[in-house]
Amino acid sequence: MGENSVIILTALVFATFWIWALIDIFKSDFRESNARLLWGLFVFMLPLIGLLMYCLIGRKQKVKL
Repeated sequence: MGENSVIILTALVFATFWIWALIDIFKSDFRESNARLLWGLFVFMLPLIGLLMYCLIGRKQKVKL
């Protein structure tokens, strides 16, 4: 496995989690009315930091069904 393969695999894994986070944000209900929009923008504009922050903080702000 060459260096390029590792970079491509890492990018694909990151992109998969990034897309998952965006889908999860827009399919979920949050306690705050603007939280969905804010989390969506945060994850979209700052992918790495936004994804980490959403996984650590944002998922806990969702309304439990």
